[in-house]
Amino acid sequence: MSNAQTATAQALGAEPVPPPTRWSPVLALALATFTVVSSEMMPVGLLTPMAHTLGVTDGVTGLSLTVTGLVAAAVSPFAPALIGRHDRRRVLIAFLLLLCAADALSALAPDFAVLAASRVLLGVAMGVVWVVAAALGSRLVQGPRVALATTLIFSGVSIASVLGVPLGTYLAAAVGWRGAFWALALLGALGAAVLAAVLPPLPVAQRGRIGGLAAALRHRGVATGLAVTALVVLGHFTGYTYVRPVLETDAGLAGGVIASCLLVYGLAGVAGNFTLGPLAGRRPRTAVVTALTGVTLAAALLPYGTGSLATVLGVLVVWGVSYGGVSVSTQTWVSAAAPDRFETSVALWSGVFNASIALGSLAGGLVIDRAGNHAVLATAALFTGAGLLLAALSRPSRPQGNV
Repeated sequence: MSNAQTATAQALGAEPVPPPTRWSPVLALALATFTVVSSEMMPVGLLTPMAHTLGVTDGVTGLSLTVTGLVAAAVSPFAPALIGRHDRRRVLIAFLLLLCAADALSALAPDFAVLAASRVLLGVAMGVVWVVAAALGSRLVQGPRVALATTLIFSGVSIASVLGVPLGTYLAAAVGWRGAFWALALLGALGAAVLAAVLPPLPVAQRGRIGGLAAALRHRGVATGLAVTALVVLGHFTGYTYVRPVLETDAGLAGGVIASCLLVYGLAGVAGNFTLGPLAGRRPRTAVVTALTGVTLAAALLPYGTGSLATVLGVLVVWGVSYGGVSVSTQTWVSAAAPDRFETSVALWSGVFNASIALGSLAGGLVIDRAGNHAVLATAALFTGAGLLLAALSRPSRPQGNV
């Protein structure tokens, strides 16, 4: 075990864990991240039928996404202090069951107020599960395996982005939007059961403290990593949230073709997660710079690549592969910068990530309404370009397990 990894284990108050003979605990965590992200994004594909049933507009129903993101962003930084010294295995199981209850409440919601309350509960569950799951890779495996474990855990995010919403949309067409949320509730219960079956006890001797947030923020590497994360996620969601209008009006693509294009984008994102994830374990700065370069170029070039379907697909593949590696590479940067504050740093990263999602969608909406499609993509490229410049001029600490 490397010195950095030993420091991480000691900071979490645990003895180093020998490498498991099976990867089932890591895959169970991937299922957990898949479930929380699928639950978060589910309204994207169900806005119209949900709005019709609840008697509100599509815009109001869309606030269910904003509520979840903002609550998760508010909860994440304080998650280590909130959960204290409770065994992380029990914490994950408990909050996946809370997610299950939140999705069930969404399925039963008679009006938007109840739906919003369910999404608040979901935001709380998401904020805790994401923080805890993201920090466990180095406690379940050793050395070179840490990068792969982290990549696998975050693959749940990438796979949910490409498969979670489409599957939910198809399911809703068959059994209604409430049925889709019931399916998510069952998936949450299944995820909790799998964690209970395969995840080892993960005790923590030291209680997370709110004061630790300030100490982590004063660490230059952590602060830089958080700033880079904020800029790239802000820029991505400023542009990508509104990529459909660009493909409809500028490229003249029909709805079915756009759906296929976005599926290609999503599959490219899964590939990017597994390509840049292992690289991040060895060279976080290189992985982050590579990911941000691709996102920036794609956002800047898409307005000029709408002349043919081939160029549209080419740009979307670059965007997907690049953004698919953003989560794992930026999280690795932040956690490697201060291994002695591992869980607190990851909690801050999760909060910044979720807040940037909400703010990016809002910023993109304001720009596209006032200045049009090209302006929203140019704004996205400016944000991500600023993150790229900051990453290129900075250097994170040596990653865990690297020698």
